[in-house]
Amino acid sequence: MKQIIVFRSDLKIGKGKIAAHAAHAGITGYEKVMSKKPSIVKEWLSEGQKKIVLKAKNEQEMIELYERIKGSVPAELIRDAGHTQVEPGTLICLVIGPWEDEEIDRFIEGMKLL
Repeated sequence: MKQIIVFRSDLKIGKGKIAAHAAHAGITGYEKVMSKKPSIVKEWLSEGQKKIVLKAKNEQEMIELYERIKGSVPAELIRDAGHTQVEPGTLICLVIGPWEDEEIDRFIEGMKLL
């Protein structure tokens, strides 16, 4: 079991914003899966809550990944409120899962770590 968080690498945002959105994405993914399949969350928690942070080259690549994966694995796009570094509604990251490794892996093959 793992959770994937994908950030856009074309945005020039600070480390604090990345950390805040990683936390936001992690909780959002947890809540989404917990509401649909709590047994998956329970297994993920028991395995140590593995998270992997990847990068997409831009918004288009992130949206394309989301469109491919959303019918198979719980996923959610995360947008910024726009109070500091970017405009309101800017797509910052994508959370996938937590879910089964094998199901996620077929969608993220070849992606690089952030």
